[in-house]
Amino acid sequence: MPRMSKVELYAAIRRDHRGGMSMRELERKHGVTWRTVRKALDSSWPEPRKKLPPRATGLDRYKPVIDEILRADLDAPRKQRHTVTRIFHRLVEEHGADVSYGMVRYYVAARKPEILVESGKAPLEAFVPQTHQPGHEAEVDFGDVTIRLAGELVTCYLFSFRLSHSGKAVHRVFASCGQEAFFEGHVHALRTLGGVPRSKVRYDNLKAAVARVLGLSRARVEADRWIAFKSHYVHVPVGSRRTPAASATSMAA
Repeated sequence: MPRMSKVELYAAIRRDHRGGMSMRELERKHGVTWRTVRKALDSSWPEPRKKLPPRATGLDRYKPVIDEILRADLDAPRKQRHTVTRIFHRLVEEHGADVSYGMVRYYVAARKPEILVESGKAPLEAFVPQTHQPGHEAEVDFGDVTIRLAGELVTCYLFSFRLSHSGKAVHRVFASCGQEAFFEGHVHALRTLGGVPRSKVRYDNLKAAVARVLGLSRARVEADRWIAFKSHYVHVPVGSRRTPAASATSMAA
């Protein structure tokens, strides 16, 4: 039997506690200490493991030297900048360092981008985590796909409608990438999912939906049939089982 993860252990402890088990009973049943039981009852998600401090290496005393070389290279002509090999040889020859080439290469690879950011010569990279509420957003893609049909490779078109929160997706393959197929893909996806996302559906510049893109402003002019199609669905929320029986063509007309 596979070992229970910590999240599963916490869930089991919380479930048994709701069933009336005492702290001591929970400790005996799950083979844990009272501190673990207390943590499980306080939070359904285990605390992240504390990161161990980095281990000292023989390179530590030479890291300021490497940093100084990398900073000097920022203003040096490209052909005069140090390679990792040159940095390694300088440490050995000028400072008597007893380090491996791999240690130097690993440190330079990690430190060089940091020094560029610190000097203002490279933008600071940042990541903004995306959060999506259940049933609120979706993404649509409509692209080429190659399939084998009757023994021959044929180019068809895959319509994909994916809910952003759950990742649940509905797909349909069409022989054409025209507007009718685009609409029919939506009808099939919304009927399968049982409703329409409450907030938004994200698209690329799909020709079936965008009539044209306006110059440098990149503003979009939507096709009339697409506007009518959206209007038809605007009042059908996620969770509603009401789905139209008409075809995509008649709904968009």
